[in-house]
Amino acid sequence: MFQQIFQTNDDLTLTILRVVLAIVMFPHGAQKLVGWFGGYGFKGTMGYLTGTVGVPYVFSVLVILIEFFGSIALFAGFLRRGAAFGIAIVMLGAILSSHLKNGFFMNWGGNQEGEGFEFHILAIGTALPIIIFGLGRWSVDLFLVGIL
Repeated sequence: MFQQIFQTNDDLTLTILRVVLAIVMFPHGAQKLVGWFGGYGFKGTMGYLTGTVGVPYVFSVLVILIEFFGSIALFAGFLRRGAAFGIAIVMLGAILSSHLKNGFFMNWGGNQEGEGFEFHILAIGTALPIIIFGLGRWSVDLFLVGIL
């Protein structure tokens, strides 16, 4: 059973994908949880997600925890399916709840009401191969499969 949970492979390409996704997602999670990188921290983010966006409390907490701890897990190569799937679901939720109405493109020119969803599609597209094929080389999961 544990081998199925931690099953992965030794592919360097997947290692690069997971590390890049982790590096991109970590600052977003850190903004939401601890207020780093100009973020509002847990309380401010919860106020925004539950009040402005209308996300239920439990899901708002999950969004924050998945972005922060999921990115750390991906960087370490731990629990790939859960971490990558969680990030993909959070990105899909962000598209549907906030970004779809703003169109595809990011708001580079400052002339849209908000950001589009192209970033979210890239994050989902990066998470999918990790979910399907594994975390790649130098991962905690690969180490665990070797000793279990």
